[in-house]
Amino acid sequence: MKVTIGGFDGMHIAHQELIKKAEFMVIIEKDSNLTPGLDRCEYTTLPCIFFNLQEIKHLSAMEFIEKLKKLNTTEVIVGEDFRFGKKRSGDINLLKKFFKIKVINEIKIEGIGVHSNVIREFLKKGEIKKATKFLGHTYKIKGIKIKGQGLGKEKLVPTINIELLKNYLLPKEGVYITKTNSCPSITFIGKRSTDNAFSIETHILTDFEEEELIKIEFLEFLRENKKFSSLKELKNEIQKDIKTTQIYYNQNF
Repeated sequence: MKVTIGGFDGMHIAHQELIKKAEFMVIIEKDSNLTPGLDRCEYTTLPCIFFNLQEIKHLSAMEFIEKLKKLNTTEVIVGEDFRFGKKRSGDINLLKKFFKIKVINEIKIEGIGVHSNVIREFLKKGEIKKATKFLGHTYKIKGIKIKGQGLGKEKLVPTINIELLKNYLLPKEGVYITKTNSCPSITFIGKRSTDNAFSIETHILTDFEEEELIKIEFLEFLRENKKFSSLKELKNEIQKDIKTTQIYYNQNF
């Protein structure tokens, strides 16, 4: 069996080059925050076997190889910098003694290597288009609907407030053009102007059947957070955001 091994946080385009040559994946779980846990399985049809780093980090390189043998591994597909075993003592040369090896060279976009840490930096800066390009798909977070202030529905626009389902990396604070449960939306991340409390809330632009599980995909950074002197001023700004988002959707979908 052909196996690819790695952290695969993000399931980005470089990961996909490994995946397309494999028959199953061994995923080393180590505090992922782009596609934590089983989220990775949404981007592949391959069987996924998870090894928790805390449970295998004591294994020597040879003990890790024995673990691979038990999975009927015949070929290993990895990136050129792949290391394994306690203190990263195992490398590709050691793997070659036991398995057929396919090494995938670093994938670059505009001279920049495609790596999860690079994508994290894009998201932290609100550079959503760059993150999407390197991921090969939109960045997505999931949350559970929670009770908000109730102010939006009464005096602004109705929003759904969420609490993150997992330890997702949040993009830079601000307002984003998004897709929420497949519907056009605007999402706010940061401290609310009304009470200075941190929140993640999304306003959906179309008819929407409410669900407990909320999935938000980030399409475009819209603007920085602002302080508003009145609810009227805030509402006017939200109306501008809605108009911009509608134009974006008309042009892109």
